[in-house]
Amino acid sequence: QVQLVESGGGLVQAGGSLIVSCTASTRTFDSYAMGWFRQAPGKERDFVAAISRGGSSANYGDSVLGRFLISRDNAKNTVYLQMNSLKPEDTAVYYCAAASGARARLLTEVEYWGRGTQVTVSS
Repeated sequence: QVQLVESGGGLVQAGGSLIVSCTASTRTFDSYAMGWFRQAPGKERDFVAAISRGGSSANYGDSVLGRFLISRDNAKNTVYLQMNSLKPEDTAVYYCAAASGARARLLTEVEYWGRGTQVTVSS
């Protein structure tokens, strides 16, 4: 059982930047692909970004490609999401996700979820 705890959410002005982080309570953090998903009120949970177990590769949802950057520090059991050029439509609860397989891009691949952190982008 892996616990994921997100932090760093908050209110930011459109065009601004924010970093959210997720720390995992596991001794085998480097065995998990990690990802970020988001869910706005009344909407489905969407893929945002994912990073491989060693951090050597990453994937992004089309809506955030070029604006967001995912990274991880396996020594700290932490994955980060750097969000730049934020838009009001980025407003959502951002969820950290862990997958024991090689990918964390699909909802069906996710084994563990964090409880989420709210990101609100004002216009």
